[in-house]
Amino acid sequence: MSDEDITLTAGDAEVTVRPGNGGRVSGLRVGGVELLRQGDRFGCFPMVPWCGRTRDGRFRNGTTVHQLPLNAPPHAIHGTARDAAWRTARKSADEAVLTYDLVEPWPYPGRVTQQFTLGEDALTLTMAVETYDSSFPAQLGWHPWFNRSLGGTDAQDVRLDFTAAWQEERGDDHLPTGKRVDPRPGPWDDCFGMPDGVDVTLTWPGQLELKVTSREEWVVVYDEQFEAVCVEPQTGPPNGLNTHPRLVTPLEPLEATTTWTWRRL
Repeated sequence: MSDEDITLTAGDAEVTVRPGNGGRVSGLRVGGVELLRQGDRFGCFPMVPWCGRTRDGRFRNGTTVHQLPLNAPPHAIHGTARDAAWRTARKSADEAVLTYDLVEPWPYPGRVTQQFTLGEDALTLTMAVETYDSSFPAQLGWHPWFNRSLGGTDAQDVRLDFTAAWQEERGDDHLPTGKRVDPRPGPWDDCFGMPDGVDVTLTWPGQLELKVTSREEWVVVYDEQFEAVCVEPQTGPPNGLNTHPRLVTPLEPLEATTTWTWRRL
């Protein structure tokens, strides 16, 4: 199939998926109101085969050290798939499946599959990395940019509510130091630990409540921009290729799911 944009609908919810622009969700509209920041770099993009920053762009697989391009010097950030064209494997009115084959600069062959399933009050995103060849460490996650304000008369900025077991202490290089601290007040560009699963509530007062959930235990919260806030479930913390590697093998893919559930206020 082509990489043309895909529109999913269910009830008064509408999602636009852009295979040709990093396999991202470029829009989520509920009752005609757009929840995601617009623009080619925004929406919600997949972070794969790593999430956040990888220190100095280097990671190790056994005794082999690999160097990735430094797209956020001095680090490599957010994987390679967000900059690639994905292939549409199948689509229907409320579901789409995309695939992307890992290529250079990622040093190992593999395939990433994304599934988007839209209901009247929820969007479920599932991603998997598999290989039929060499095993390798990987991470995956999602980077949504939710609009800080939904607009309208007397619109208030979004409120974030969550309870984390810990916060990864952030060094001056924006990477976790390896020390876990008690959660601190924002603004944040920080990774939090939720061992019972990610559970973050975004509330636009008087308009909409949206819950981001996942069985994964790490979430990065970023709210330092004026236009949007980010709630990013992922399979490990930033620099996780080095500190919390998840091994993809021919027998065991890396899989994760996040669900966004909303209700009108």
